[in-house]
Amino acid sequence: MRVPCPLRRRRAKGIPSLRAKLTVANVVLLAIGVAVATAVSLFGMRHYLLDQIDAELARSRESMNGSPLTMEQLDALGAVALVRDRFLDGGESDDRAPDAIFAATGGDGRAVALAGYGPTDSQRALAAAVDDPAALAADTEPHDVTVDGTPYRVTATRLGDGTLILIATSTDALHRGVGKALKLDLAVGTLLLAVLACLTMFSVRRRMRPLEDMVETSSAIAEGDLTRRVPSSREATAEVEQLRLALNSMLQQVESAYRTRERSTAQLRRFVADASHELRTPLSAIRGYLQLYDKGMLREPAERRRAWVRVLAEADRMGRLVDELLTLARLDQRPELRLRAVDVARLLRDAAEDLRAQQPERPVTVAADGVLLVRADESGLRQVVGNLVANVRVHTPAGVPVRLAAERAGGAVRLTVEDAGPGLGPQDAARVFDRFFRAGGGAGSGLGMAIVQGAVRAHDGEVTVRTAPGEGLAVTVTLPSGPVR
Repeated sequence: MRVPCPLRRRRAKGIPSLRAKLTVANVVLLAIGVAVATAVSLFGMRHYLLDQIDAELARSRESMNGSPLTMEQLDALGAVALVRDRFLDGGESDDRAPDAIFAATGGDGRAVALAGYGPTDSQRALAAAVDDPAALAADTEPHDVTVDGTPYRVTATRLGDGTLILIATSTDALHRGVGKALKLDLAVGTLLLAVLACLTMFSVRRRMRPLEDMVETSSAIAEGDLTRRVPSSREATAEVEQLRLALNSMLQQVESAYRTRERSTAQLRRFVADASHELRTPLSAIRGYLQLYDKGMLREPAERRRAWVRVLAEADRMGRLVDELLTLARLDQRPELRLRAVDVARLLRDAAEDLRAQQPERPVTVAADGVLLVRADESGLRQVVGNLVANVRVHTPAGVPVRLAAERAGGAVRLTVEDAGPGLGPQDAARVFDRFFRAGGGAGSGLGMAIVQGAVRAHDGEVTVRTAPGEGLAVTVTLPSGPVR
């Protein structure tokens, strides 16, 4: 059953994506930058052009400022004709506002005749736009005025007879130029924002591909595919690649833990079933003999004696089985070992003497002379050697030779129990350490080799098997020697 992935449901809720957020952030930042750059450039251009106009007005004003000349003297000198050609006739040949206006005002602030010419509409409008020509003449800085809807920069000066001269230059061209520049900047800025948005979407989409692969992998794993991994990408950055490697490593550990748990669960179920089966046999036998005794069917003393012996044997068998199960349970919990210096050679010689006492007809060879110390738990090692020797005694004929050997190999101690019995096939050899496994359905509980493996692993050692049909069985235990005290 495939479970819907919560990551995909979250995407359907309309939560804004990181791609959109990055795109909006880049566009907003660029828009702010374009706006600031446009404002600075337009302000600088306007300031520069106004300075040019003000400088020209200042030069015209300085040429007449403080002059003792009167209007009659200016007219007689022809200066007014020059002014008239420049300020009176320029720009009034059509309906457009003149680029410059030169006007004379009387004491009441109204425009007066100049060089025999009556004031024009532009001169009257300029005089009307200037509230106080005398204050304007006293100020050195030009002022902004609007004449018939057209912006001007105006300044004033006073002649020797008290006449006030107004000099104005149109700034309409300047404002039109600034407006065109603003429109151009806005058009270019808008185009740049659109191009940036497209490039950001494309770039972020490409850069986000590894993260999308991670989402897809996580979704697949959430739906049950534990083998999925995040693939590498040519567009990945160093941080994303580190995240990919860390995620793959975590997924590998999760899969391993899941497989281990499944395997442990299966082994536990099989173990419980096998243990129940093994315990059921002696319990059934004991219960059967007790029922016979309870019903009075065991009348002869010999029959009661035989039943009693069978009950005791089955009880002993069940007791040994329970003890072995408890030993395996303690080994699974990694018990704290009582480590001390143990002579492995002496353990093998003791085991060989016990085997000779039990089976005098079996040839036993011991290759473990002298002292060979290892830091280990003595009771655990005795159980390992005892189980290996018992395995040989139970599963091989009494006349089959057995060899016990111990040697130091580098930084480890290696002990071997080898027989010349019938050996095992590949399938049985692969299961020799399984619990309740008995090759060919032989005698025993099938827990001896499992206990050997558990005890050796508790000592951080390794146990291996070398066998083949007709070539006997050799079990080698390798233990780290460690410092011996």
